[in-house]
Amino acid sequence: MDILVLISFAIGLSLAMALAWAIQRLTGMSGWIDTIWSFAVGVGGVAAALLGEGDHQRRIVILVLVVLWSGRLGSHIGVRTRGGGEDPRYADLIKQWGTAAASRLFLFLQVQAAASFVLVLAVYCAASNPAPFATGFDLLAIIVGVGALIGEAIADRQLTRFRRSAQGKVGVCEIGLWAYSRHPNYFFEWLFWCGWPLFAVSSQFLWGWLALLAPIQMYGLLVYGSGIPPLEKHMLETRGDRFRSLQRRVNAFFPGPRRSGIIKKKGTGR
Repeated sequence: MDILVLISFAIGLSLAMALAWAIQRLTGMSGWIDTIWSFAVGVGGVAAALLGEGDHQRRIVILVLVVLWSGRLGSHIGVRTRGGGEDPRYADLIKQWGTAAASRLFLFLQVQAAASFVLVLAVYCAASNPAPFATGFDLLAIIVGVGALIGEAIADRQLTRFRRSAQGKVGVCEIGLWAYSRHPNYFFEWLFWCGWPLFAVSSQFLWGWLALLAPIQMYGLLVYGSGIPPLEKHMLETRGDRFRSLQRRVNAFFPGPRRSGIIKKKGTGR
């Protein structure tokens, strides 16, 4: 593990999120923040794959997965932003911060840069694993990564199609994967980062255990931080009882069977 390489990753991500802040202030479109974030983590991941000192074949697989992830997610968010869609999470934060929005947003995005470093670190650990490719864990990591990419792409496509329908303005999405999780795109995003410890951990490389930080952090952010909580707050404000009904029937994160949504009253048997 090269400390200078890690420092360069941290500086690069910090500068990228400073650029995202500047573009948001110029355009007033917070969607560009996550677009730049996706490409910044992608560039960092590609650099990690190239600079890692592990098995060459594993590094090639890692590079391909990172490019596919970053290119798909960044372009998806970019197209959505260019179409005029504003991210309600950032919009709500900026409204709450009031006159201090500029400085608060800058600090917030620098914290996001630090969180992004954990993701790039996981890729670097995977690319530095010296064990010969391909182990059983490598094959499992590829299955998890590719499956997550496909699942998230399907979920995003289904949501985009629903938003363009007549019901999209007033209803809640329950088609396809959205019938089994209120946020299947978040679930598959988390699942993608679960693959990196599988690539990284081996008896020959103790630093590989650091890759576990990526899925742990991603789960915390999506489920308890900047993912589900602010988005569901927005949905409750804009969809009201329709979304409350969905909350009773469909899991928030992990896909699972749908429930009836009927609340039984004590003593009535109903």
